[in-house]
Amino acid sequence: MIRSRHRMLPFSLLSLVWTVQAATAQVAGLRQLYDGTMLPGIEVTTFSHADTLQPVRVVHRGVSSQPLAKWYKPFPPIHFEVGGHRFDLYDYLATNRVAGMLVLKDGQIAFEDYELGIGPETHWISFSMAKSIASTLVGVALADGSIRSLDDPVVRYVPALKGGAYDGVSVRQILTMSSGVRWVETYTDPKSDRRRVLELQLAGKPGEVLRYMGALPRAAAPGSVWNYSTGETFVLGAVIEGATGRSLTDYLSEKIWAPAGMEHDAAWWVDGPQGLAWAGSGLEATLRDFGRFALIAAANGHLNGRLVVPEGWFNEAGVPHEIGGKTVDYGYMWWIPPQSVPVHAGAFEAVGIFGQYMYINPRERLAIVVLSARPKPVDDSRDELADDAAFFAAVATALH
Repeated sequence: MIRSRHRMLPFSLLSLVWTVQAATAQVAGLRQLYDGTMLPGIEVTTFSHADTLQPVRVVHRGVSSQPLAKWYKPFPPIHFEVGGHRFDLYDYLATNRVAGMLVLKDGQIAFEDYELGIGPETHWISFSMAKSIASTLVGVALADGSIRSLDDPVVRYVPALKGGAYDGVSVRQILTMSSGVRWVETYTDPKSDRRRVLELQLAGKPGEVLRYMGALPRAAAPGSVWNYSTGETFVLGAVIEGATGRSLTDYLSEKIWAPAGMEHDAAWWVDGPQGLAWAGSGLEATLRDFGRFALIAAANGHLNGRLVVPEGWFNEAGVPHEIGGKTVDYGYMWWIPPQSVPVHAGAFEAVGIFGQYMYINPRERLAIVVLSARPKPVDDSRDELADDAAFFAAVATALH
């Protein structure tokens, strides 16, 4: 639903308007969402009304927005091959159910498109793209001295985790998801840790998710194995809030959202009234505001000419890491696209289920944001569809 008539309303009032709209249009519940059992129209309504699924806290924009200029060249034709099949831009948009796409070259809009009934005012859920935003806030907290070192123990900032499996785990090991704490991520398995935490989210009792994380057993020595864990990101959010003494949303607003000149307030799921932000998911923002964040990453952490993270932060955050003697294509909660593809050299990306992407290529001065409504949270049947990494490489090559 295009919401241009609400342009001047604050997020809190917009949220009320959207909630009324959502009441007249069907929205899936969280269990149905993670099962991947939504009709296409219901899925779009759900992703664009995610603030009705969980309590949220607002990320306030500043007093003025920073416009994004239009690139001075026509957008070139995009062609690429996957599995012997040839695709173009239109195939990518259609086969991947892309709701919104923004291509930023040299900080300017080279391409912008909205489909599936959404528009520039639509707030769309990030899913795990939020992890990369939260990890960047760790860099900000290092730069301002709130976190002394990535090698600090987690329990220095989250004393509630003392005595459990996270005692002896460093902030760096949380960032690289190598804590060694047992976790099963499988979205569609009702017995997985991810689904058990989902039930705690639905219960809405602040503190219960952190207590669950603190009670998990150890599966391996810290730093010895890599295991993708959304729960780990909840711990990271607690670290940021404990270190800064600020809510994650207020800290994001103060350090990035307001100074970057975002057009709109955003919102972030919390684990209950006055609870902790769900740092691994549930950030809701517009396409262009996700793009403004991506530009900061593409500029290696520079915002309005000032470095907001330590020098060289993204050289650590956006590269593969060796964990337990194995190279993992995962940085500080950023994924690494195939480095065997020359144009991807130095690139990294935030990835969320159902096809959410922020592709960052500093060398090419390129950022691409994709917001999608794919049918399943994880889909292994996409070998002959328009592959994301191949598409991003094609765009980077065409704009080189």
